[in-house]
Amino acid sequence: MSIVRESDLIGIGKKYQIETEAGDNMVVVIHDDGRRELYRSEDDDSETHCVMTLSDEESRQVAGIIGGLSYKPKALETMEVALDDLRIEWYKVGASSDGVHKTIGELGVRQRTGASIIAAIREEETIINPGPEYVITPDTTLVVAGKKANIKLLKEILI
Repeated sequence: MSIVRESDLIGIGKKYQIETEAGDNMVVVIHDDGRRELYRSEDDDSETHCVMTLSDEESRQVAGIIGGLSYKPKALETMEVALDDLRIEWYKVGASSDGVHKTIGELGVRQRTGASIIAAIREEETIINPGPEYVITPDTTLVVAGKKANIKLLKEILI
């Protein structure tokens, strides 16, 4: 598992120093204005070098790609990630599901379950953070986040 150190940069934002299992070192600076800067340090050099600057929107898009929101290996029908109490699960909606052809708002997902649908994936299209007007269709894979009990309630609404 990687080692992450977090520190405040007064008047700038936050800094995250990351050492990966492979021994790579990276620094991510999140500015208060939403910009992100990625730095990398070379093994033989303690100095870091900026390799990329991203806007807030670009950062979220890259996070989705790295986090697996835009591509899921075909072999994985469901997947679960747990971070303390937070869980992220992939759920494929069947044709006979009660939630099919209804919007997220109609189902009252957040209000009734406390869980959030953070992405909807269908064929080659990925919608990150679909709004309440998003219509759930058969064969869509929903990426949901919440506590275990919240996700269970969400699945009950969709089944």
